[in-house]
Amino acid sequence: MSFRTIEWKDDTVVMLDQTRLPEEEIYNVYTDFTSVAEAIRGMVIRGAPAIGVAAAMGVALGAREIIADTQESFFRQLETVCDVIGRTRPTAVNLFWALERMKRVAEANRGSKLDKIRTALKKEAVRIEQEDLTICRNIGKWGATLIPHAATVLTHCNAGGLATAGYGTALGVIRAAHEAGKEIKVFADETRPWLQGARLTAWELLNEGIPTTLISDNMAGFFMSRGEITCCVVGADRIAANGDTANKIGTYSVAVLAKENNIPFYVAAPVSTFDLTLADGSRIPIEERPTSEVTHIKGIAIAPAGVNVRNPAFDVTPARYISAIITENGIAKGDYRAGLRQLAGN
Repeated sequence: MSFRTIEWKDDTVVMLDQTRLPEEEIYNVYTDFTSVAEAIRGMVIRGAPAIGVAAAMGVALGAREIIADTQESFFRQLETVCDVIGRTRPTAVNLFWALERMKRVAEANRGSKLDKIRTALKKEAVRIEQEDLTICRNIGKWGATLIPHAATVLTHCNAGGLATAGYGTALGVIRAAHEAGKEIKVFADETRPWLQGARLTAWELLNEGIPTTLISDNMAGFFMSRGEITCCVVGADRIAANGDTANKIGTYSVAVLAKENNIPFYVAAPVSTFDLTLADGSRIPIEERPTSEVTHIKGIAIAPAGVNVRNPAFDVTPARYISAIITENGIAKGDYRAGLRQLAGN
C-alpha cells in the first residue's frame, strides 16, 4: 500500500490526517499523549482497530512523559493517561481493549525500573500495530471465500487500511478477493455526515486499482432492487455476545435493505471488537457527535440556523440481519452466541 495510517517512528507517533483526505496526504507527528487523544476525538484517525493502535501508542507516549519518584506515583499518573484517552470515543471497544492490554503490560513489569516499564509499553504498542496488519490479512483471506467471482460489493463507511494499521477489515476482504483475481467491483456509500465513503473508501480503492462507484447513502436500496449488488461487507466498532453489531450510522439501514432483497450482509472485524460482556446491542454506548457535522460541510452551512439536530455516530444492526461475521480466526454464522465464543477462544 502507498500509505501508512499510523506508525511509531523516532519515539513519536505519526498519523495520516484523515480529515485532509482526499485533497491532501498530510502526516501529523505527535509527541505527547494529549495530542494523540485529541487526534482520536477529532477523527484525524478513526476506525476501531486504528483507534486501538493509536490508544496504545498514546499510552506509550504518556508513560514517557510521566515524572515520578515512586512506583505508586508512576502508576497513578499512568491511570490518568489511560482515562484521558479512554474518554475520546466511547463506542469503539478496541480503544478499551488496547488500554487494558497496555495496563496489563505495565502491571507485569511492576517493581522494575521505570525506564524498563516505559520500554515495555513502547514495545507493546508497536506489537499491537504489527499484529493488526496480520489480523486484517487473515480476515481478508477468510472473507474472500464468501465473495463470488465478478461480484459487486456494497460497503458502508471506511473499514480499510485507513481504519486499521494498514490493510483493512471490510476492505481487507475486498482486497483479498481482488488479489485472488475475482474481478471485484465496489459500490461505496458516501456515508454522511463525515463522508468517509466518499473521501476515504473511494480514495483507497482507486489507489488499489479496484473499480469503484460512489453513491449517496439513500441510493443503496435502488441498486439492490435492480440486482446490481451481489453482497454487502462492512466493518464493526463493537459486537455484542449475540452478534448485534455497532457500526457507522446508516449500517442498520443497509442491512435491512439487504435482507429485503435477499443479499448477503457480512460483517468483517477482529476478535478484539467482540464485547462478550454485553448480552445484546441495546447495551452498546452510542457516541453523539457535534451537531455542526450535520449542519455544515467544510465550514459551509447546509441547514438553517437554529434547527434541531441529532448526530449519533453509530447504529446497531441486529444479528438477524447479519449473514456472517468474519474474523481472523474464522467465520461465524447462525448461532452467534456460540460461534463468537468459539472464535474468541472462550
